[in-house]
Amino acid sequence: MANNRRGRPPHPDVLTPAEWGVVEAVRHGMSNAQIARRRGVSLDAVKQHVASARGKVGADSRAELTGWTGVRSDSLLAGRNTDMDAQLQLGPIGQIARSVADIAAAQRWYGEVLGLEHLYTFGKLAFFDCGGVRLYLQEGDGPAESILYFRVPDIHAAHAALQKRGVAFSGAPHMIHRHADGMEEWMAFFADNEGRPLAIMAQVAATEAAGR
Repeated sequence: MANNRRGRPPHPDVLTPAEWGVVEAVRHGMSNAQIARRRGVSLDAVKQHVASARGKVGADSRAELTGWTGVRSDSLLAGRNTDMDAQLQLGPIGQIARSVADIAAAQRWYGEVLGLEHLYTFGKLAFFDCGGVRLYLQEGDGPAESILYFRVPDIHAAHAALQKRGVAFSGAPHMIHRHADGMEEWMAFFADNEGRPLAIMAQVAATEAAGR
């Protein structure tokens, strides 16, 4: 008998690509309105994706979805074995974030006046190299205070180890960007004892993931 079922076939991953994009933004601490502006979609579309994702992963609230540690199936970290008993190792500062009023003016000043090496720009985000430490500038609703990002070799292991020490994260580790060469940028955010923002970050290259 012919299959007369209509609609899209089920997606092989737990979430669709659109839902993953929204969930990663939720875990990044963005509001529905911010996600809609960033992704160029309607607010209703974002709400629908959030509701659908919550239903699929069994999250009873947005907070539970924010803390969900799922990894998309096409990520370099999918299926990777994480040693949760590994000794916590915070690496050197990998990135410092700062908000600016005008990204174009800031890009010219940091690049031409200070002479920093410009790495890349995405819309209202610009990145510079400071001798191996990345400076991240964001126009508008960026961080009110500079954020220090510590490099770690395994972001899920570091996240688990810090949680055991009583560190409260605002969201689970999440992939924030995939570069053209396949490298993935992962981050998770928390605060120090005085409430100032901090983060752990990891860069995962395709060659690194293949060797594990």
